Amino acid sequence: MSQLFTARRATAGLVTAALLFPLTACGGHDDGTKDKDAEKSGSAVPKAELTVLAASSLTDVFKKAGAVYEKEHAGTKVNFSFAGSQELAAQVREGAPADAVVTADTKTMDGIKVDVGKPTVIARNRLVIVTGEGNPKKIGNLRDLANSKLKVVLAASQVPVGRYSQQVLDAQKLHIKPVSQEPNVRAVLSKVELGEADAGLVYKTDAATAPKKVDAVGIPDAQNAVAAYPAATLKASQHAAAAAAFVKWLSTPEAQQILQRAGFQKP
Repeated sequence: MSQLFTARRATAGLVTAALLFPLTACGGHDDGTKDKDAEKSGSAVPKAELTVLAASSLTDVFKKAGAVYEKEHAGTKVNFSFAGSQELAAQVREGAPADAVVTADTKTMDGIKVDVGKPTVIARNRLVIVTGEGNPKKIGNLRDLANSKLKVVLAASQVPVGRYSQQVLDAQKLHIKPVSQEPNVRAVLSKVELGEADAGLVYKTDAATAPKKVDAVGIPDAQNAVAAYPAATLKASQHAAAAAAFVKWLSTPEAQQILQRAGFQKP
């Protein structure tokens, strides 16, 4: 009798282990955390409602990309929270409930490396001079911005586009006193759109979002800066597998086509 009981217990243990193995494979991660949605669904890429923190310059293109992703991944919802990269980093450090983050520079991402997975650069960008429609002040190059009669707006130095802007101006030994320093690139663009400034430095892709309100003056590559956009999952995400799937998708040919149509460069 004892031998039969022992055999039955051994068999039950093997069955239990076999049943638990797929769940562990789907819901477990290298860092020992578990994906709650994976546990519920048993799927490697579970349905989930994701929150993605993204740089302001990605506003328009990510809305398009998110719609495409949701269409192809039924049951998955992607909510975006757009802000300056420095604001996104602060939210991550404070434990904001989010699943992934995409910044406009690697420096900001490096500053939150303890909170994120391995970043992947998904796109690059360049600066342009943005002016009022028709370029009424006839601005043709960076040196023209040094004209004291011009009202120039820049992003604050804590913001990636602000750092890139200062880097470009310093390389040309240009000292410009901006009329304001804005918290993100969209705020710089808005100042010029509204006529509150004659010119500003923004990403090429941001200028392209308002073709009927502003003009873009190109900056030669030799004088320009290249912005890199790294994307990463948050270690505190409650939807780790779904977040990883979305970040991975951003590097696929389909997502890259959406980004490049909006004027972003290849990673």
